[in-house]
Formats: sequence, structure tokens, C-alpha cells
Amino acid sequence: MMKRNLLVIGLAVLISACGFQLRGTGSTQFALTELNVSARNAYGDTVKQVREALQNNDVKVYAGAPYKLVISRESENRRAASYTSNGRNAEYELTMKIEYEIHGAKDLLLTSNEIEVQNYYLQDSNNLIGSDEEAAQLRRELRREMIQQLVQRLSLVTPEQLDQLQQTAEARAKAEAEAAEAARQAREAQTAPQQSPIELPRQ
Repeated sequence: MMKRNLLVIGLAVLISACGFQLRGTGSTQFALTELNVSARNAYGDTVKQVREALQNNDVKVYAGAPYKLVISRESENRRAASYTSNGRNAEYELTMKIEYEIHGAKDLLLTSNEIEVQNYYLQDSNNLIGSDEEAAQLRRELRREMIQQLVQRLSLVTPEQLDQLQQTAEARAKAEAEAAEAARQAREAQTAPQQSPIELPRQ
């Protein structure tokens, strides 16, 4: 348990020393050169860092881009993983997850996915301030890892793939609209008042 925590702290120090700023590997080539980015938490750290990471990889981020990345949900969960014999220290697992979507023209959903990362830290009941600082540091590192994975995935997406997904989404939307219209007409036909037969006068 202690080795694992030392490894987490060591990685954090190493990343800080290298000046890691989500600039990718230096050789990442994006097929997408422009992208809109939005999130439910429009001013959160995650969406800000995503925009910065894309811009650092020469992707133009602006509201009028033909495709939009939407960070639809962020979640965090902490659970006790183990306890020490003295009962004062506990190892916690911290899990962070983001769910994201890519939208195209007419705001049609083209694809969606999620990224989940987790790691451990030690909660010392005799040093709560230090434990809270360690948890905060781990939370920052997990967020950076999520964003790095997201940027790597986006680097593999091509405009041709999104164009094909756009055509599929438009065809599906058209079929759904036609089905809804047919159902509406069928309901109207069932509820329309029936005309009484016309009786002709007897001769």
C-alpha cells in the first residue's frame, strides 16, 4: 500500500518536473483542424484544459466549427479499498469519469463514448490536512490523464469518418421523422368522426 502511494507521489513530481501541459507527444497530428467544445460545466477545469490541449495541438477551437465536442457528464467516486491494522489509516480508490459526444450539423449526435481513470491514496486520520492535499493532487493528475486520453482519441478522428456519421445520422433522423408523421396521420384517421350513411328518399 505504501509503495503504491509513493509511486503516485513520484509520478506527480516527475510530471510537474517535466512541465507537462497536455501538449501531447509532440508528434500528434490531428486530422480535425477545427472543433467546437462545450460542457455542462462551461467554466470547469476539465473543459478549459480540453480547449487548451486542442489548441496546443494546432486545433482551432471556436463556436462556428462544423463539429462540436460535448462533455456531457463528469463524475467522481471515492471508496475505501483497504484498512491498516491500527484502524487509523485507510487506502481509498478515487475514480473519475467523463462522458462525451461529438455532434455534427443540425446538432445531430454522431458518436459518444466515455473515459474512466482511477488510482489510490492514503487517508491518515492523524494528518487529515496532508491526506486532503494528497487527494487533491491525485484528483488533478487523474483529470490530466483523462484529458490526455480524450485528446489522443480525438487525434484519430478524421473529417471523412465524421462526414459518414453525419450522413447516417441525417438518414436516421429523416426515417424517424417520417415514422412519427405516419403515426400521427394514423392516429388522426382513427379519431376522425365517422360520417353517417346518406339515406335516399323512398320512391
